[in-house]
Amino acid sequence: MESGNKDFELFIKGQVEKWKQMQTGEGKEEKRISVVTISSEPGSGGQLVARAIADRLDFDLFERDIVKKIATSVKTSATIISTMEKKRLSGIEDFLASLVNDRYLWPGLYLEHLMKIIGVIGKHGRAVIVGRGANFILPQDETLSVRLVAPLEVRIQNIAKAFDISPLAAKKRVMNRESKRTAFCRQSFNADIADPCNYDLVINTTRIGIATAVETICAALGRQ
Repeated sequence: MESGNKDFELFIKGQVEKWKQMQTGEGKEEKRISVVTISSEPGSGGQLVARAIADRLDFDLFERDIVKKIATSVKTSATIISTMEKKRLSGIEDFLASLVNDRYLWPGLYLEHLMKIIGVIGKHGRAVIVGRGANFILPQDETLSVRLVAPLEVRIQNIAKAFDISPLAAKKRVMNRESKRTAFCRQSFNADIADPCNYDLVINTTRIGIATAVETICAALGRQ
């Protein structure tokens, strides 16, 4: 557990330093924010696709557990938020306020932190954000929102193989995760996580494969 906390602290420290360098270096010249959000059905390969995109484009990868950890840590959230210029942070806060009003949300402390953290990550750009409803938080014109799907039987097989568990246990795991993700987006953003209209791309990873999914997403970003 202590090792995990140290790794997390090192990740945050390194990320903050990288953002500071971007503000004074080449990153400052990039006009369009480049962010990919990945939403996936459990077992459809979301983590594999996200990591491959981040590696290919040299983007920062924010997996759902990391984002959740940042949002639940007041100290870490403050550190991340402090990397944003006052003017730009004000813009984020105004946008999030309008989002809350438009969707009639009454966010608790965790959701408030989550929305602001994802907003800051989005404004820094060059990031792949996995889960946590990021596509419902960031402006559509600054984000490529992707949803990955696959047939249930395939996802069960993938989870069973990945965790070396029985198909029955894998099915329970898949259904439990799917239920939690659906409930989180419904309760937090008043949105249907499975509605294809909430995404720019919906990809069936069983039909086209992980590698082609990565190629498709990169092509959509206009990066060869």
